[in-house]
Amino acid sequence: MIHEVLKIGPHVTALPVVHGSGDFAWEVRRLMMKHDYDCLAVALPESFQQTVEAAILDLPTPGVVVQRSETFLPPPDFSPHSEFDNESDDALDEFLDLPEEDETASSFVPIDPCQPVIAALRTAMGDRKPRHFIDLETSHYLPHARSMPDAFALKKLSLQSYASAVLPFITAGKSAQWKQRVKYMAWQLRQLSVDYKRILFVTSVLDWPWVRESFFDRSLICPEHETVADTNRFQVKPETLYFLLGELPFITNLYERAREELGDDENLGIDGVKELLIAARDTYKAEYKSRARKITPSILGKCLKYTRNLTLIESGFTPQLPTIITAAQQVSGDGYAMHVLEMAKTFHYTRDLDLPEVRMGIDQIGMDDGAPLNAANRLPGPPMTWTQLKLKPRPDQDQKRDWQQKWNPYSQCSWPPEDDLIESFRRTVFDRAQEAMGADLVQTEKFTTSVKDGIDIRDTVRNWYSGEIYVKVLPPTRGKMDTAVMLFDSPADPREYPWRTTWFAEHKDESTLAFYATDFTEQPVGPGICLGNYGGALFIYPPVAIPDIWQDPRLDFATTLEERLLGAACLHSQCKHIALLSSAPPGHAWRSIAKQFKKSWVHLPLSQFSDSTVQNLRMVHVLNGKEIRSFAADFIRRS
Repeated sequence: MIHEVLKIGPHVTALPVVHGSGDFAWEVRRLMMKHDYDCLAVALPESFQQTVEAAILDLPTPGVVVQRSETFLPPPDFSPHSEFDNESDDALDEFLDLPEEDETASSFVPIDPCQPVIAALRTAMGDRKPRHFIDLETSHYLPHARSMPDAFALKKLSLQSYASAVLPFITAGKSAQWKQRVKYMAWQLRQLSVDYKRILFVTSVLDWPWVRESFFDRSLICPEHETVADTNRFQVKPETLYFLLGELPFITNLYERAREELGDDENLGIDGVKELLIAARDTYKAEYKSRARKITPSILGKCLKYTRNLTLIESGFTPQLPTIITAAQQVSGDGYAMHVLEMAKTFHYTRDLDLPEVRMGIDQIGMDDGAPLNAANRLPGPPMTWTQLKLKPRPDQDQKRDWQQKWNPYSQCSWPPEDDLIESFRRTVFDRAQEAMGADLVQTEKFTTSVKDGIDIRDTVRNWYSGEIYVKVLPPTRGKMDTAVMLFDSPADPREYPWRTTWFAEHKDESTLAFYATDFTEQPVGPGICLGNYGGALFIYPPVAIPDIWQDPRLDFATTLEERLLGAACLHSQCKHIALLSSAPPGHAWRSIAKQFKKSWVHLPLSQFSDSTVQNLRMVHVLNGKEIRSFAADFIRRS
């Protein structure tokens, strides 16, 4: 039963909505299917009815119905050469009924499945119920909109509770046009009450209280229409749907899919964010392949928690796109954030309607016949503003082709910040390997005056009955280590890693480096900057001059890329022990190589290091000369 607070007289029930909200569209559709009605009235002018209803029949393909303003004709006594004082200027402004700074002349209706008014019309057309467009015809529409409490509150509140809660905080419009529109809609509701007994009136929550007030005003006089132009339908370019739809295009797509499959769409405003992150993860993996970060359920949970916290800081319940992108960037890097952004703008339910195409913007429509058209939305949602996101976009194909053509194959060098990063990691591997070498020689003894190298929990618990505490004694590190092998992708596919080379140190703090990696020329990221991805690498420190291991005939016994790196490590290492970082421990073939050269592997599991750390280490940017280092940071994205 619809509450009495929404009643306007005995025959009219108002459904005050927030335009552009999928939650309100869902609630309107639910109420219309639950309650009987014999007429639907909406807050749109009658001149839009034919084209809007024709566009609704083409849903789920979104569109836009545009009404250009009529050419302004000045009063008969107006002359462009006449001199005006301030009073006459004010009179002309009052005649125009426009703020001086407002140059918006045209208006449009977005044919958006998540617009409550469009959802109501779509439902009424399906039920074959009469529809009436009862707003005043205005040649120069002035929108009345403001930010409203999050529509997600409808999941816990009824429509009447939401409308009653916001009532003390909304104010009447200040323009004379808005007052005339409110009076005209009230007059039209009176006329419809004569012919229909159960009228549903869908209007903005900002207009509803004053339409109700005017409905009971005995001195109400029907305002007159202005002369208006014809309305025209247009199809919207898919890449600009974000500016037309009230919800994210991806979320709107989910609503349409649920409608098509008769699925549950009650909580898609929130659950759709989870599906967005999962869908973006799939496209992210498809592009980055082996060098993609692992987006595990745990990582997705952190991203959702980050999104929730940012949304609460912004005093909302439903996250906005900039919030989602910021959370994805901070948790999983720019690469994943870019895929989330692109996926959020994806809408699959489009087809060619054989209509002219336009490009949507914020209060602008890009027409094919010239400059952008300033236009006001007749179903305005919360105000939309530009937000700056600090993401480094991927270059387009034309840029990549141009950079590839200008590449000098005889000049290349590394990027120093990456050199420092991987050298620091090499030192960490050496330290952990040396710790592992002495782990089997650890001794325990009873605590006396010093905890030595830490309390031995195992022996302390084992002798709990005696009340004694046992401590660990680590022996001095035995032996040195000058070589480390890091196998990030094993077994490695030779077709995926065609770039195999040996680099020599530029200074004493760098290692001699031999590696196999992806073809860097296939991934240009800037002018003179390309990106490769390590599959495996060999480090020798202190640096020494060695033959190119990929051309050395002494290593021709190797049958795989990994075996060649391991053989080179054993061949050129001056120490008995060699650090080996890999996902799996060395098998029989690898141990045989070490035995052949009288070496031994000190294995470190790759799982000891976080996935994000490993993925960052695997990235290798190749610069086309040392002069590129001066601006390389502007193009290199560490993700």
